[in-house]
Amino acid sequence: MRTAPLALILPLLISLSPGPARAADWQPAKGPLMTKWAKDVSPDKVHPEYPRPQMVRKEWMNLNGLWEFAAAKEKEEPPLAKKLDGRILVPFPVESALSGVMKPAERVWYRRTFDVKKEWADRRLLLHFGAVNWEATVWVNGKKLDTHRGGYDGFTLDITDALKKDGPQEIVVGVWNPIDGGTQPRGKQVKKPGGIFYTASTGIWQTVWLEPVPKASIESLTIVPDLDHGRVVVTVHGRGTGKAHKVTITVSAREVDPANRLHVPLEEPVEVEIGRVLPWSPESPFLYDLTVDLVDDQKGTGIDAVAGYCALRKIEVKKDDNGVTRMFLNGKPYFQVGPLDQGFWPDGLYTDPTDEALKYDIEITKKLGFNMIRKHVKVEPERWYHWCDKLGVLVWQDMPSGDASVAPGKGEIKRTEASTKQYEHELLRMIDGRGNHPCVVMWVPFNEGWGQFDTERIVALVKKRDPSRLVDCASGWNDFPCGDVHDLHAYPGPGSPEPEEKRAAVLGEFGGLGLKVDGHTWENKTWGYQGAKDSADLTRKYERLLRRVWELKDKPGLSAAVYTQTTDVETEANGLLTYDRAVVKVDADRVAAANKGDFSKVPDLKVVVPTSKEEGQKWHYTTEKPAEGWQKADFDDKDWKEGVGGFGTKGTPGAVVRTEWKTEDIWLRREFTMPEGKWDDLLLLIHHDEDAEVYVNGVLALKVPGYVVDYEEMPISAEARKALKPGKNVFAVHCHQTSGGQYIDVGIVEVKEKK
Repeated sequence: MRTAPLALILPLLISLSPGPARAADWQPAKGPLMTKWAKDVSPDKVHPEYPRPQMVRKEWMNLNGLWEFAAAKEKEEPPLAKKLDGRILVPFPVESALSGVMKPAERVWYRRTFDVKKEWADRRLLLHFGAVNWEATVWVNGKKLDTHRGGYDGFTLDITDALKKDGPQEIVVGVWNPIDGGTQPRGKQVKKPGGIFYTASTGIWQTVWLEPVPKASIESLTIVPDLDHGRVVVTVHGRGTGKAHKVTITVSAREVDPANRLHVPLEEPVEVEIGRVLPWSPESPFLYDLTVDLVDDQKGTGIDAVAGYCALRKIEVKKDDNGVTRMFLNGKPYFQVGPLDQGFWPDGLYTDPTDEALKYDIEITKKLGFNMIRKHVKVEPERWYHWCDKLGVLVWQDMPSGDASVAPGKGEIKRTEASTKQYEHELLRMIDGRGNHPCVVMWVPFNEGWGQFDTERIVALVKKRDPSRLVDCASGWNDFPCGDVHDLHAYPGPGSPEPEEKRAAVLGEFGGLGLKVDGHTWENKTWGYQGAKDSADLTRKYERLLRRVWELKDKPGLSAAVYTQTTDVETEANGLLTYDRAVVKVDADRVAAANKGDFSKVPDLKVVVPTSKEEGQKWHYTTEKPAEGWQKADFDDKDWKEGVGGFGTKGTPGAVVRTEWKTEDIWLRREFTMPEGKWDDLLLLIHHDEDAEVYVNGVLALKVPGYVVDYEEMPISAEARKALKPGKNVFAVHCHQTSGGQYIDVGIVEVKEKK
């Protein structure tokens, strides 16, 4: 049996039965913010694409659309053969606007019916769920088939023996999602969203579909690239197969190279040689067609067939020509720059509104000059990785955190034997479920200590399951001497650990530059790790950060950097795009150039009033609250102490402490001279830890909360700019500190555009 190449296979979408609900009954809920793709969603057109691009069959039935729906209670009997009053649009989670429900829920019921096509009568019928969050129990025609626990991994049920001979067939699904009340992997889902934690996604959130297969069929594939030897190693796993069954594996490069076909046993790794080796990379994402035919050797007949793709790609850590340990792609040092990608949508939450929307996120990432994405504590549908494979972008895949993750208003939940077992089960399911995608180059089992445990053992577990990829022992915070990289987080940063003998240095998170765009926010109140006044300011600050990132690449030898983040998410406004993807907040061309290390058009900064970073500057200071008017230019500060900046405690990140300051508050004054002439674009250069207010000639120039970990450019208020004059001027600064490190220093720089 010969199958056509993947490019020629257009899977047939079999018409749905009318089901239990009518399209006219549905409309999206009125959410806080919607994307432009929401208008393309309807009950008869909701994620119609075949959901498993690397193992495609021609015949299938999509069960997305309107299902009956109801809230549930613990230990409640399932509503078998009973119509439910509510309606929900599958596969959007219960809390999302596109589900039509948009209400918080922990326990819910789903119900629908379908008709089996007559030509499928002699085959087994598989019911596939892309993902259900978190515990799902499935009944078909009143028969309980299974309970699946795991919010991110797909599962399949053979429902053949539960089918009736004719007439409508009933599916009932009961779902329980404890959210942050349980120990299960959940990523950033919480019951009370805020800050860096977001709205939960309960229930079915990926495509549900039916697939007829013969009694003996292909269950799954394992594909491992071997670039060094110009081959891929393919293992075909069977369902209901025996000794008489063999498979024919065909790998071809379409017009580029003739196909290589092998007739081999199942369940054994098979080395498929490739004639013309075309390595996959973000710059050249070449995919080979892969087809697998299941054959009964005794009868000489074809039984089953699937089509997909594979690629040749190698990721490793080793020393470069200068003896610096780095990450290599396809045998060469490869500097990775990418965004932290949360994978949330304002209208669909965990679920993208359409496949075009999913594709857009990858396309805009490429347009912004990134070659990598860190998928943050969430596992996406397979089509997301398909677009990464096809368009060309590397992926660091996080394991969704759980158990002892910190949540707003909650302490840590104690790890148990059961939660450890569940975490490891879902971790391995993630690796198996996404491991065939060439885009994935690193697994990240832990983020910032959230639920982190037995780190060295878990890294060994991941390495054993997938020795072909890198492992990041933990992204940020608690590093252990294992895995392939030492991962640092620094906000806004950047920063870099030292490369080690066998581990590369990576910056797993930095940036977080915030800019609110009115009309495109989830809520009116937003936040970012550091603010920007407008798009030009955000672009300029981004370029400054990236220039320092590329300097760290050279010394000490940084191998990768992950910027926070692709889009705004709920109240976070530190995305390069707004949450609805309607506005790209930065100059895309300039950001793309910076991501690629091109700073030829980045404006220079000319020091006008020096800080104490390079050379200490003299200030008057006091730690006792001064009299009214202390910020005015003519205030008499002769009784204040004299000291050399900067002021703070040693060990504060990015600080250059020359005068120790340990009290809660400090007030500073300093005279400075502005040169004659026209000033193009002035900015304050400030390092503050924590809250600071800066006055120029008695006029408030800047008031900024929180802290930074390095000297940052920040805008001067229009009123303060007017107060500046050639000759003598006066700085007056107040800094308030509550906990941790502390530091304050201020200067002025001028932005000089390059001609």
